[in-house]
Amino acid sequence: MKKKKIKDDRPVYSSRSIRETQKPLPDSTVHFSFKHLDMKNQKFNIDNRKTQYFIKMLERLKNLSTLSPQEILSNRSRALRAHPITWKDTSEKSGFNHLNEQLKEITPYQFEISRDEHGRVHGFFIDNIFFIIWFDPNHQLYSSQKAR
Repeated sequence: MKKKKIKDDRPVYSSRSIRETQKPLPDSTVHFSFKHLDMKNQKFNIDNRKTQYFIKMLERLKNLSTLSPQEILSNRSRALRAHPITWKDTSEKSGFNHLNEQLKEITPYQFEISRDEHGRVHGFFIDNIFFIIWFDPNHQLYSSQKAR
């Protein structure tokens, strides 16, 4: 007598089939990327920050992730202070100098973590993704106008 094989009726998924069959959900809210985060720049170093800094930073990113890029950029709140960065008015005249030329051409922006206490976040948008480049807990981008 031949043994019958028991067939597993569960669907077989591979990461490839999931990517090809699932349609992305329409989402226009901001997402954050650390792909281009510059951890080598000592001026924008967060190594010795206290826990409260990271809590405030994550709260800010969480809250902003409920908004669209346009809502963030058009927000004139003094608590957010989101605006483009003008390199000639900063201490970093060459801008995000570790990026390739194409990315350097994208308009840089900054927003505040919490009102006048935990500094700012600097980066740029591509579609609805904000690429974080520097955390600036000591407000050094605009505080010292000396070139590097």
